[in-house]
Amino acid sequence: MKLEENRDASAGKVALVTGASSGIGRAAAQTFARKGAKVVVAARQLEQCEETVSLIREAGGEAISCRCDVAKNADVQALIEVTIAAFGRLD
Repeated sequence: MKLEENRDASAGKVALVTGASSGIGRAAAQTFARKGAKVVVAARQLEQCEETVSLIREAGGEAISCRCDVAKNADVQALIEVTIAAFGRLD
């Protein structure tokens, strides 16, 4: 399914998905992108996050990756800062 075929209320939004390096998190990130959101892919394993970003981009979506351990306040703050710097907001 092409991205244009399945847009909804997520279109034009900025979504941040933690745990997006695999499994349910990866699927959620891909779903947001398929529905037209710009996606920030975050998890502790940056290389796997970048794989998720590649999958989203190959399907025509827009995404960036950011390493983040949500148990660490500094990582979460940095994640928000990266998101705002890249997309100007977080929806």
